[in-house]
Amino acid sequence: MYKTLEQKIKNRTAVVGVIGMGYVGLPLAVELGKENLHVIGIDINPNKVNLINSGKSDIDDVSDEDLKSLMKSGKIKATTDFSALKKADCVPICVPTPLSKTKDPDVSYILAAVREVQKYLHPGQLVILESTTYPGTTEELILPILQETGLKVGKDFFLAFSPERVDPGNKSYGTKNTPRVVGGITPECTKIAKLFYEQTIVKAIPVSSTKSAEMVKLLENTFRSVNIGLVNEVALMCDRLKIDVWEIIDAANTKPFGFMPFYPGPGLGGHCIPIDPHYLSWKLKSLNYYARFIELAGDINSHMPEYVVERVNRALNEKKKSLKGSKILVLGVAYKRDIKDVRESPALDVIKLLENGGAEVSYNDPHVPSIRMDDSVMKSVELTKDLLQKADCVVIVTDHTAYDYDFIVQNSPLVMDTRNATKNVKGNQKKIVKL
Repeated sequence: MYKTLEQKIKNRTAVVGVIGMGYVGLPLAVELGKENLHVIGIDINPNKVNLINSGKSDIDDVSDEDLKSLMKSGKIKATTDFSALKKADCVPICVPTPLSKTKDPDVSYILAAVREVQKYLHPGQLVILESTTYPGTTEELILPILQETGLKVGKDFFLAFSPERVDPGNKSYGTKNTPRVVGGITPECTKIAKLFYEQTIVKAIPVSSTKSAEMVKLLENTFRSVNIGLVNEVALMCDRLKIDVWEIIDAANTKPFGFMPFYPGPGLGGHCIPIDPHYLSWKLKSLNYYARFIELAGDINSHMPEYVVERVNRALNEKKKSLKGSKILVLGVAYKRDIKDVRESPALDVIKLLENGGAEVSYNDPHVPSIRMDDSVMKSVELTKDLLQKADCVVIVTDHTAYDYDFIVQNSPLVMDTRNATKNVKGNQKKIVKL
């Protein structure tokens, strides 16, 4: 089975069934298609499947042109029918792994996908979980389900974990040139999964087990979460000390060793950093260990939207105005610069808190035409001179490069800048309040 699959991968006759056509699965499918592998994209959302089959992308990092070209050449097609896995030699699973309201891992999407894989598992098939999860998931949850078929791992089929490392909107590193970490249930599983990724990705780094590979991803994002939590707390300290946190960070960054700059902000967003560390924390609680750094960083980061609103309220008070009844314009609702992804965006929390305080809130985002807020939908308003002048406060939550910050500051009575986006604005500094 190993030799047969190895040959299929090497000569590009392997069929790849990618489960999940979101921010991870679709870019992977496109890169595989560009390397002349035949890809079947499987997603439970028929609207997404129809969109892909029409050659249109809803993902920032995948262009319509690339997708249309691959669709026309027959390298990619999408379906909601999991029976397509009968033809698949390699099956990357790229489904969501959210947290419950109690911050417990929700692996229901993984389990649902694996149950579908189980139905069509056949000898010589490689299954790879890419969804971020807690250490032990692949071995403890997925392996037993697949072995219910009677097939033996490492002999009849192959199972590995390789964490996605997608950074939406990153112009320097994408799916193709970001190295992969790969860990298999057996050495054969690791070896064949490494070979699979090497067909399209610059480098694949093997580790000793699926559990090790799962831990690597959690370390990466916990590292970022903890350091962002640290610098957010430094921002709170600097506020009380009445010094500029951005000046402090820039000065510290002149040291050529021993310091890595992280920057404060209105809170964490995206699917990874606000969520992944809690997977590790949850797992360790089951082993009677309390992950103090993770919990503390999570607490600090999750309260940053409240701090932003408190700073807005304070700034309005200095102008003899109250938050209640004030017109607040929020600039940017995507969770990071120059993308349309609003998953876990702190802007959504900022808007809710402002509205709860009695403010009249509107927003503009050149990348996000509308957002759902509970049971209602807000639409992006046109950013005009008149709109800025009528706002009591303009809050910069996401620092999109499309914004003309000189124009914004010049025409706004008050600007709350949570991203240091106005650092190069000349004059009018008295209008600006920074995080």
